[in-house]
Amino acid sequence: MKALIFHGKKKVSVDNVPDPKIEKQTDVIIKLTTTNICGSDLHMYEGRTDMKKGRILGHENMGEVVEVGAAVDTVKKGDHISVPFNVGCGFCANCERGLSGFCLTCADPTVMPGMAGAAYGFADMGPYEGGQAQYMRVPYADYNCLQLPPDAEEKHRDYTMLSDIFPTGWHSTRLANLEPGQSIVIFGAGPVGLMAAMSARIQGASQIFVVDGKKDRLELARKIGATPIDTMNGEVGDQIRELTGGYGADCGSECIGYQCHNAKGKEVPNLVMNSLVDAVKATGQIGVIGVFVPKDPDASDDLAKKGQIAFDFGKFWFKGQKMGTGQCNVKTYNRRLRDLIHVGKAQPGIIVSHELPLAQAPDAYQHFDDRDAGWTKVILRPNPA
Repeated sequence: MKALIFHGKKKVSVDNVPDPKIEKQTDVIIKLTTTNICGSDLHMYEGRTDMKKGRILGHENMGEVVEVGAAVDTVKKGDHISVPFNVGCGFCANCERGLSGFCLTCADPTVMPGMAGAAYGFADMGPYEGGQAQYMRVPYADYNCLQLPPDAEEKHRDYTMLSDIFPTGWHSTRLANLEPGQSIVIFGAGPVGLMAAMSARIQGASQIFVVDGKKDRLELARKIGATPIDTMNGEVGDQIRELTGGYGADCGSECIGYQCHNAKGKEVPNLVMNSLVDAVKATGQIGVIGVFVPKDPDASDDLAKKGQIAFDFGKFWFKGQKMGTGQCNVKTYNRRLRDLIHVGKAQPGIIVSHELPLAQAPDAYQHFDDRDAGWTKVILRPNPA
């Protein structure tokens, strides 16, 4: 099959590789109909993780089941499914609690003591190959496959967001403990930040502020129903307080991660976290779903190399704020978010800017990584109809 292979810093290519096979009878093989480029893929693309060369990238995957292991009960050949980016077993202590992002069975224990969690095509998240390919193996299929309604192809741009960014955006608002009628400030108008804004709107937020320095992305935020906050227009905290009676937002979401930049384009790893502490009111809560890694070998900042930042803990403590962190447990949300899409209450596909064949993936990575205007969300179609 053809697959997008990581060959090192900013080096990816579509190569011929062996087809995946059933390894355990709880597996299925899917034929990818849609797979997306995620902002977190760029951390690996830019050489900012210890991703191994030769791996297949891609953790936002959707497809049709073409082969089924003998021990799979509920998933059938021909089913159209969304695959959460988390790889879970369904029976460990964490999966049983709904924490599918922190599976103990599928985790790679060599990463760090007490490691939990696994994902497709991602550094330090197990051996599971990604889905930017024509075919992919899905382990523990009864647990990890979400069957889609008959309109799966008609609404493929919407349903393909169920594997990661729509649930992740929703998760950021739950980590922030958003309640109806409250205000929320969301840092980042990339795909996840835009999904957080859509999620906040559905949940009844009174004010939704989306912070970014890219005007095309801020315009998308406006279309979703948010108030754009341009970092080029001054201190974010001051802008938010001016719009909230001087108090700050009730809660906030971090949707950028450790490679955040200031208005001049310089990478400042602690910028967004400290800006959130400033922009969220006293006693407010912050949800952090932007990726932070245990080590960043190519960082210019000595703390960042060790996965650390200089955090304004004194202000955080003095304001009595709370914080929730960690990757999304996709299965907690994806079934209900699927149903919102099916009945027309959510249209996450609005953010898609490019729909391309797999062969154009290397060029798409370059454009997306350069933050070129108009490149907001790229979905790939590995198997032309």
